[in-house]
Amino acid sequence: MALTATVHRLEISLSDVDRGCYEQLDVRVARHPSESGRYFWLRVLAYCLCYEEDLAFSKGGLSDADEPPLSVRDASTGVLRCWIDVGAPSAERLHRASKAAERVVLFTTMERSLLEREAASRKIHALEEIEVNLVGTDLVERLEARLAKHLRFELVRNGSVLYVTVDGAVLEGAITEIRLGARA
Repeated sequence: MALTATVHRLEISLSDVDRGCYEQLDVRVARHPSESGRYFWLRVLAYCLCYEEDLAFSKGGLSDADEPPLSVRDASTGVLRCWIDVGAPSAERLHRASKAAERVVLFTTMERSLLEREAASRKIHALEEIEVNLVGTDLVERLEARLAKHLRFELVRNGSVLYVTVDGAVLEGAITEIRLGARA
């Protein structure tokens, strides 16, 4: 018998000071049995920090390797406006993403040097335009320990710091935006 996805209900109070985005979100996120807690939380953080009206989780989830975990499509034409990836995509996947969408955003806990080495392994279209968000591993690990089917939390982004208040505890972690191919 095949295992089915677990649906998590997330009630999120989002305050992204950098973008001036203040929203109350009530989302259902399906988690495939093979999906790690780390990957799940990166998807959720990416959803929050890229939130806009037409943002959607992929329909195929982990089983559809050709689709981004999150995307924004033009409501009237269906054109892919933003490809949002999570984790450690290959250089080939980043190349395909930057050819398919106007904007590519990546959320990862990978070390910058490893990410840059992967990016250098092959030519990537518009590499310097890919927005990379390095999320502190310690924050994701602490969030992973609090994963539940129903969560209510507050997420605040102010500069290069994320604050997540869940179950009365304030978890703090770094987020750094870089551009691959750009000189540090």
